[in-house]
Amino acid sequence: MLTRRSLVKAGLAGAATLPSLARAESGPSARRSLRIAHLTDIHVQPELESAKGLAACFAHVQSLPERGEAAVDLIVTGGDTIMDCMEAGRDRTQTQWDLWKKVKADACGLEVKSVVGNHDVWGWTKSKAGTMGDEHLYGKKWACEQFGRALPYESFNRGGWHVVLLDSVFPHEDGYIGKIDDAQWDWLQRDLEAVPAATPVVIVSHIPILSVNPLATAKPGGAGTDGKPAFSVSGGMVHVDHQRFQELFAKHPNVKTCLSGHLHIVERIEFGGVSYLCNGAVSASWWKGKHRGTDFGYAVVDLHDDGTVESRYVPYGWTART
Repeated sequence: MLTRRSLVKAGLAGAATLPSLARAESGPSARRSLRIAHLTDIHVQPELESAKGLAACFAHVQSLPERGEAAVDLIVTGGDTIMDCMEAGRDRTQTQWDLWKKVKADACGLEVKSVVGNHDVWGWTKSKAGTMGDEHLYGKKWACEQFGRALPYESFNRGGWHVVLLDSVFPHEDGYIGKIDDAQWDWLQRDLEAVPAATPVVIVSHIPILSVNPLATAKPGGAGTDGKPAFSVSGGMVHVDHQRFQELFAKHPNVKTCLSGHLHIVERIEFGGVSYLCNGAVSASWWKGKHRGTDFGYAVVDLHDDGTVESRYVPYGWTART
């Protein structure tokens, strides 16, 4: 296993040249309050040297130059930490989580907070995973144990911002859809009501709350309510309860940005006063190469004290191994 120190010595984590910024205009006196490295869709697995790739990504994050100060305050992993355990048996699932734990311990010296992704949920496809549904770590319990918390969602304050990590994956037939359930919805409403109006909020989900990307691959199917041809977008690609979120955010204008992954593509939407940032994957196309032109990478997200946000997608120099 490569360590962070050995990667830096080898030059794999050399000083990063950050690409151009996607930024909402900030005031002249705005200061950066919090810098998050958003590492999403890691899909670590024993194959394709993905453990070395993840270690290289951690090293790259920790080598970002920033005028002598700590470049990154916090790493947030955006879901799909492991390749897949929805369809995997117990032994394969254990192997993947053990690999994640070892790489993080060996190569990462920063605090890591994690979101649960659909591929982190154990055994929902029972026919392939060989699960019954009554196992001790069935469903999201295994991921929660790995992430060190009792529930698959949480919130905390950091650097003048309130950070909310949502659980956006729920079962549907033999798969999943993007949404939150009533218990989490009640919790989220109470959580936002308790945040001072002057404190900006960032919400992180695995599946995008709002995204245009699914339309890029959607095919016309059926008709809309007006009888005109309509696009059909899978509820597994974007939140099916997004309208509910719009109504909630209108009541809480201090919700400034929503981060997501899942689609392995970089996107930024400004809607209703909220910046929706979907980021590309650490694993790109599941460690096999670029995904629709999006390189192996992560996002550097700068959150300012005036509620504005800068986001830049950073390739970390990995190429696919065969």
